[in-house]
Amino acid sequence: MNVEILSIGTEILMGELVDTNAPFLAARMPALGLTVRGIAQVGDSVEDLAEALARALQRSDVVITTGGLGPTQDDLTREAIARLLKEELQLDEALVEGLRSLFAGRGATMTPANLRQAYRIPSAQALPNRQGTAPGLWVQKDGKLIIALPGPPHEMQGLWEQEVLPRLQQRPQDAVIVTRTLKTFGLGELAIDAAIHGLFGQENPYLGIYAKADGVHLRIIARAATPAEAQRLIAPMEAEIRQALESYLWGVDDETPETRVGALLREHHLTLATMESLTGGALASSITDVQGSSDYFKGGFVAYTAAMKIAHGVPPELIQVHGVVSAPVAEAMAEAARMRAEADVGLGITGVAGPASLEGRPPGMAFLGLSFQGRTRSVEGRYIRGRPLVKRAATVHALLELYRFVTEQVAAQR
Repeated sequence: MNVEILSIGTEILMGELVDTNAPFLAARMPALGLTVRGIAQVGDSVEDLAEALARALQRSDVVITTGGLGPTQDDLTREAIARLLKEELQLDEALVEGLRSLFAGRGATMTPANLRQAYRIPSAQALPNRQGTAPGLWVQKDGKLIIALPGPPHEMQGLWEQEVLPRLQQRPQDAVIVTRTLKTFGLGELAIDAAIHGLFGQENPYLGIYAKADGVHLRIIARAATPAEAQRLIAPMEAEIRQALESYLWGVDDETPETRVGALLREHHLTLATMESLTGGALASSITDVQGSSDYFKGGFVAYTAAMKIAHGVPPELIQVHGVVSAPVAEAMAEAARMRAEADVGLGITGVAGPASLEGRPPGMAFLGLSFQGRTRSVEGRYIRGRPLVKRAATVHALLELYRFVTEQVAAQR
């Protein structure tokens, strides 16, 4: 079965709001045996929305909308669905009472505008929204299904998990779609394409390639009657990819560099400290995105200038001889961070974010320093230019090199 996703709101079209709802929903379709046929963004216009719904229903069995269910005059999803299906909106007294109880429980008074959220067409069932005031809609007619969800992500996700997903899981499936994502770092898309060129172009399993902030991802997508059969289709392709790109693969599916590092440090009861210049705190922020990171992360120093590096323990003569963007300084930063925080492992980053060069070093150049109980190493990095991209790439590269370095050092001690 095909599905289309419509994200509704003029603020999305104007770039004032980033749509996170469509990616959330699209990622959950394969497990339900649904193929995403298209994703579109539509403004707050009854005519435009009804037209978009009509196009989507011509091509797909299910259409999911997000947004336009609020109480204001520009919330027009209900009206657009009613116009498309040629049904009259009717006030649902049960929804009215539910809204009144909700506002009373919050110690607030329901405004007349909120009554807009209590209207539905006869073909629609209301989906209770435990996170907000806008109920969703489950609309079935002529063999087609429209699922209208609220726009705020926490409301949409809550309603999806509590109301929509259980209903979709009860629908008969003729097939399931299983995906497997392999994550690489250090090779571009063209180099990867050359290494595994023969795997592209197949229908089942299908192989997609995507450039991401943490490297290039390869996603294998298989359709079969059961998850086990789909996994059997995926396995040979995954094995070929691993054989061809083994030294560049670092993770699968939902793994991130920071979760891998965290799991490794926790497993071996090791602690970490950082000193960063180029990344300006992004490294420490990434590490602490992992729940429970206080178990192993002692802290970080943002030493953005040469004076701050010296103040935090980097020998001034190293900077004088080699410059702030150099392998010796990166190693000294890692060692100084480790010593000052009394940690087992230290990680340092220095480099040139750009757009101008620094000390003769080009934009996008970085040095990563690694220290493990007094043993140090440095790695050079060259990244695509653009300050945010350079900072993110350096963060990812540093964490991946840290994982490799610590793994080697732990193995050497055995």
